[in-house]
Amino acid sequence: MNQQTLLLIKPNAVMHKHAGNIISIIETKAFLLRDIKVMQFTPEAAAAFYQEHLGKEFYDRLIKFMCSGTTIALLLEKANAVADLRELVGDTDPAKRKPGTIRHLYAEGITENAVHASDSPEHAQREIRLIFGSPQYPKLSH
Repeated sequence: MNQQTLLLIKPNAVMHKHAGNIISIIETKAFLLRDIKVMQFTPEAAAAFYQEHLGKEFYDRLIKFMCSGTTIALLLEKANAVADLRELVGDTDPAKRKPGTIRHLYAEGITENAVHASDSPEHAQREIRLIFGSPQYPKLSH
């Protein structure tokens, strides 16, 4: 059974023109691209999206970074999508990134790590609703 997940191509990766390469990597790993959205986070939308990080030392820096430029959101689907995408994306910690992962190839640090991938099926559902909209969760304005 297929599962859906969300990938955000963050402002630094968009600015450095890595979005096409990132999408190509994802497509070679058998993910189906179900929807795509080009957007710019507002501070309110970024705060809603990253609410689980509220109070952490990096929170304000993350919100500012996510509002700094264009983000590309991808709604992806395949069997085991959440876990497979997390593995493909790689670790947020530069010292732990495996060669060939998206973050190994395109991240510039811990916050400027090129992409966001949902970390659980529950978070994927919530994040997809926030970005692409549903009756229960109206989409974030951009």
